[in-house]
Amino acid sequence: MPVKVVAVFGSSITAHDTPEWEEAERVGRRCAEAGLTVLTGGYGGSMEAISKGAAEVNGHVIGVTAPDLFHGRGGANPYVAEVIEATDLPNRLGIITHLADGAIVLPGSIGTATELVLAWNINHIVRRNGGTRMPVVAVGDAWRRVIGALSDVIHANPADVQVTATSDDAVDWLLSQPEIR
Repeated sequence: MPVKVVAVFGSSITAHDTPEWEEAERVGRRCAEAGLTVLTGGYGGSMEAISKGAAEVNGHVIGVTAPDLFHGRGGANPYVAEVIEATDLPNRLGIITHLADGAIVLPGSIGTATELVLAWNINHIVRRNGGTRMPVVAVGDAWRRVIGALSDVIHANPADVQVTATSDDAVDWLLSQPEIR
């Protein structure tokens, strides 16, 4: 059976030695310990913390970078074992969602929100047309409010995204899903 891949999305500006960094690092570590390949955008902040956590327990880490888009970010963080270079933002998002069997969404900004909505939309399409859903879990009250607002305004199904209070709960939920086991 092929190794499952989990995309973990989060802020590019999460600072070292903060609770948010430690949380992201723990998510990467726990996913790798469970035998998952960890996939991020490959740069700094939460992406680096996630990658570090996974790499420190010998997990495989894939980073999908976009050098022509993110000029100031340099190359992939030092914990990425496999770099995939995307040509632009839509290509980057497409690669990530194509490779991912599931997704965890940590706190973040507009980029993270875009990734959440794209994963949510994939589940919307799958639910209507058949196919294999991508288990998606978002962490925190901010995402709960975003999902609630979008569900009300655009009539999206909030059941297509699980929301948890903590990142540990998110990893536990993801690991319990049949698409990931």
